[in-house]
Amino acid sequence: MTRGIVLSLILAGALCAQTPAGPKPEPLWPGGAPGALGSADEDIPTLTPYVVPAARSTGSAVIVAPGGGYLHLSMEKEGSDVARWLNSLGVTAFVLQYRLGPKYHHPIELGDAQRAIRTVRSKAAEYHVMPDRIGMMGFSAGGHLTSTAGTHFDAGDAHAADPIDRTGSRPDFLVLCYAVISFGPFAHNGSKRALLGDNPDPKLVELLSNELQVTAQTPPTFLFATTDDHTVPVENSVMFYMALRKAGVPAEMHLYEHGPHGVGLAPTDEALSSWPARLADWLRVRGLLNGAK
Repeated sequence: MTRGIVLSLILAGALCAQTPAGPKPEPLWPGGAPGALGSADEDIPTLTPYVVPAARSTGSAVIVAPGGGYLHLSMEKEGSDVARWLNSLGVTAFVLQYRLGPKYHHPIELGDAQRAIRTVRSKAAEYHVMPDRIGMMGFSAGGHLTSTAGTHFDAGDAHAADPIDRTGSRPDFLVLCYAVISFGPFAHNGSKRALLGDNPDPKLVELLSNELQVTAQTPPTFLFATTDDHTVPVENSVMFYMALRKAGVPAEMHLYEHGPHGVGLAPTDEALSSWPARLADWLRVRGLLNGAK
């Protein structure tokens, strides 16, 4: 081995040693999640914080729910990549690893999402964010979980032993990306089966068809989808938008003619890669990027 190669290896090792470790997942329930069916990674819902330093923070936070049909999670393309993009706007992000079917069914997934929202809100000062600027963003089935959190929430239990559970679970805004919304005519049946099991109660199917659950209290929402999406029909986004409009909830929707399902930030697509900028505009107009008071 030549002296040059040895020096190169030493330098590469030194650079690796200096590279800071990435954010570490934090269990949503340090003492064990309610309803857990084991102690493997898949049984431990976590939140990975990507915290913006106080000097750069806008005071806004987003909990990101990756997609994967409620069977797996796209933790990079629809998780960490998105978190880092949000950081570039001064928004602190949290990537949610929620429990999945067929091992877990509703309401476990919703409970994980609600716990994530309560956790960030209860630790807002620690994360340099404002408790009334905590949104949730979901892709595909993660979009269904996000829209569920935005239509099924509570003010918290004032008498709970755990102070986190005393905090409300309503997101302050929603971002839905090619989201599963309905378990009706335009359902993504794989997500429906993974979340609800075989032959679910029709009343439960209706309850979790979230276009039917929108009220005036549903958070302001940004939606993005493509007409070409043959996995989750665009009608899911359209129906939710129409329900928001009927309820008088502020909403903005961007539909692209072409583009497959599961594009994430679409960095290599000349047309679709513009959608994150539209989201940034929406956040800015809503005062979510103008810095904390």
